[in-house]
Order: sequence, then structure tokens, then C-alpha cells
Amino acid sequence: MDKIEHQTVATNGINMHIASIGTGPVILFLHGFPELWYSWRHQLLSLSSLGYRCIAPDLRGYGDTDAPKNVREYTIFHIVGDLVGLIDSLGIDKVFLVGHDWGSTVAWYFCLLRPDRIKALVNMSVVFQPRNPHKSSVQISRELFGDDFYICRIQEPGEVEEDFAQMDTASIITRFLTSRDPKPPCIPKEVGFRGIPYNPNLPSWLSEKDINYYAGKFNQTGFTGGLNYYRCLDLNWELMAAWTGLQIKVPVKFIVGDVDLTYHIPGVKEYISKGGLKKYVPFLQEVVVMEGVAHFLNQEKPEEVSEHIYDFIKKF
Repeated sequence: MDKIEHQTVATNGINMHIASIGTGPVILFLHGFPELWYSWRHQLLSLSSLGYRCIAPDLRGYGDTDAPKNVREYTIFHIVGDLVGLIDSLGIDKVFLVGHDWGSTVAWYFCLLRPDRIKALVNMSVVFQPRNPHKSSVQISRELFGDDFYICRIQEPGEVEEDFAQMDTASIITRFLTSRDPKPPCIPKEVGFRGIPYNPNLPSWLSEKDINYYAGKFNQTGFTGGLNYYRCLDLNWELMAAWTGLQIKVPVKFIVGDVDLTYHIPGVKEYISKGGLKKYVPFLQEVVVMEGVAHFLNQEKPEEVSEHIYDFIKKF
């Protein structure tokens, strides 16, 4: 880990912290919520040893990267703009892109908006959902799961932050990273996120040191930056109208765990298996469903995930 270099890069009006290691073709790793560059620690070490330059930023609003106060500064255009500015500032033309969770959503949009900068994509957990011209994803979520569905609960600024403030940050991180409940997460207001089961006995793939790294950063920054990604979902839907129906035209490998809650959202399995995803991602070359693996697969099964990434990108 001490071989990983850290630097701050000015991009798109903010200062972005990146962790990097290695030389060669560039792999850009995008983390999710509630995470940091640190979620890719295993892949940075593994893939840099195979001849790649691995770069993992703290995305806007996270860790040691700036977190603008205005919720409207967290649209997908801001986030993708940060990443284009990042690779521009480093003098990089094209990257292999790897995403997980919210990082997957950002990666899909990156490929939609700037396919000229992407050699190939390995995305995890979150499938590409084409824009519904009639309803935003928040409206659809509300109709499917009700107001207690976690995406709906996050929409009101400050509400979830108050809920989180009643818990120890390390226990919040532990609840998220170790959850293995595949049901769509619904968070009743009277219970709050405290209702997510908490087991202080960590799994073998997660150490107290890991939890403390995340908790230390979120203690400094709070969670608002990351939550603002959810709060821009409706705004993204409005802004993306011109891209309705557009396909993603880069080579793609998709990986998901069969215990991942995203895989159990009604209709997702069928969407993947019956050609829905392939329709909108025509250069989808591989789909991997990892048995017995939950949402944070890049940390739970780091060696296998690194192999899956390498096996795909070495073709290009």
C-alpha cells in the first residue's frame, strides 16, 4: 500500500484527490457510496503489477476531493466533467474504465457522453438503465417500492444526515459494507438506517483498519457529498433528455454477485439474461454472475475481480 502515490489534481473547478500506481495503459477506477478510492486498493496493486497505470480518484464530494455545497453541482455532467478534466490534466487520451455502484452509473454516462475517451469498460453491480422519457428513476422507484425505498428517503436534504448523526460512523460503514440482504432496501422513517443489521464481527475480507480508514474520512467530510448524487437523479433525468434512446458504444464486461441487492431489483435478472442490457449496450461481450457474492464484490473477492478485469482489458 505504501507504493501507492497520492496527489491532488485541479479539474473542472475543483481539486480532486487521486491514488495511483504503476506504468502502462491507464485503468481509471470509479468508486460508489459510501466509499472512497480505497475500495480499489486490491485492484490497484494487482493490476499495476501486470503492467497498467492504475488511477482511483475520490469522486466529487468524497474523501480528500472538494465537496461543493450546492446540491445542483453533483449532476452527471459535473461528475463526468471532473473525470474528463482529470485525464486531460494528466495528458491521457484514452482509459480503460472500471466502475462499481455509483461509480458504475458514472461510468455508463461517461461512455454515453464521451465514448472517444474510453477503450473498454468493466462495470459492476449496476446495470445500464435507458432513460424513460415519461418518468424519472425516482418516480419509478417510488411507484415500485414506496416512499421508504432508500433512494426516495435520501431525496430530502439533511434528513439522512440527521439519521446518520445518531450513529457511530464506523458502524454506518460496517452496516453498508457487510450487508448481505438481497431485498430492495426500504428504510422506514421511524427506524432509520439504524434498522440495517449491524454485526461487529467483520468478514474475513474486511478489517478494522479498513473500516477505520473509511470512517476517518467520512468523519471529516460527512456524507452529504455522496448523498447529493442521489439528490440529482431527477435533475439528471431532465438534463439527459437529448440522449434518450442512445446506445453505449464501447466494449463492455459486466459483473454482478448473485447476492447483490441490485441484482434482485424486480426485472433486473430478466433484463440481463433476456437481452435487454445487450440491446442498449450492443458491444456487451461478457456477463459474469459471481456465486455467493454480495454488493461489494471488488472487496469481497478481490483476486477474482482483478482477474476478470485483466482477462477482458488485455484483449485491447
